[in-house]
Amino acid sequence: MDNRQWFREAGFGIMVHFGLYALLGGEYQGKVMPHIAEWAQSYFRIPNAEYHRLAEAFNPLYFNADEWVQTVKKSGAKYLVVTAKHHDGFALFHSGVSKFNVVDATPFRRDIIAELATSCQKHDIKLGLYYSQAIDWSHPDGLCFDGNLNCDEMRWGNDWDFPDAMAKRYERCFEEKIKPQLRELLTNYGDLCLIWFDTPMGLERKYSEELYRMVKEYQPDCLVNSRLGNGFFDYISAGDNVIPEDEQETLFESPVTLNHSWGYKPTDTDYKSAEEIAALLARLRTQKVNLLLNVGPDPLGRFPAAATQVLENL
Repeated sequence: MDNRQWFREAGFGIMVHFGLYALLGGEYQGKVMPHIAEWAQSYFRIPNAEYHRLAEAFNPLYFNADEWVQTVKKSGAKYLVVTAKHHDGFALFHSGVSKFNVVDATPFRRDIIAELATSCQKHDIKLGLYYSQAIDWSHPDGLCFDGNLNCDEMRWGNDWDFPDAMAKRYERCFEEKIKPQLRELLTNYGDLCLIWFDTPMGLERKYSEELYRMVKEYQPDCLVNSRLGNGFFDYISAGDNVIPEDEQETLFESPVTLNHSWGYKPTDTDYKSAEEIAALLARLRTQKVNLLLNVGPDPLGRFPAAATQVLENL
């Protein structure tokens, strides 16, 4: 069975947003952000010199790859998608490209992606990896395009540390970090079912094309989602929490949050019930749409109890 057929039949996956932002939980200097917590650095405009020190406190002692993967399996999901690197530039894998990663920069010193890859293989769950290919707030040349996300406080790119937009050269970030880190993910962690790119707005066609070709060079069966941009994709990722109305002819996936935030946010307790998720999953299956349901683990590496209860009761 090729991966396209597998993807259509799989129907259900779990996404995990995990990183330094879990330590903040959407709160900073006595304020709670009204939006998605994984964007805390942008919302509060936290300088890299300060934000990167969170790595010194990142020690998810209760992270257990088997527990994550077994919970995924109990839910009935067939694949797991994990944020290998989100917009803050911090990697959950041991990267030789940047020391800003879970092994070199934290007291945890364990490659989370490697442990999950091993566990997924053991429990017959396919692994996909999220990688932010355009935005990287830790790199001076991360993509910074016009416009805000949801509100004036949240900027797409890091214009608080690197305010000179004219000085930015995304090609430097692309060559120094994006390409070599993607190569690491494609060559060091076994077979991947998909690479989940994100926020391609402003990304030139040549970069999308090169990354797409790189994925296919190293892992021809690995699927690429539409958020790579510029028409290079194997399947469509809908907008966040967007549910289509009709049956889809092409491979299609709806990413949906269990509460409202993708990253851990303890003040957001508005979780969907198991019954709501089961009904949504049943509806999407009739429309030939996959459900990608997100969980944001806490700073200790645990799925929140409310999330676990939903997943175990599907």
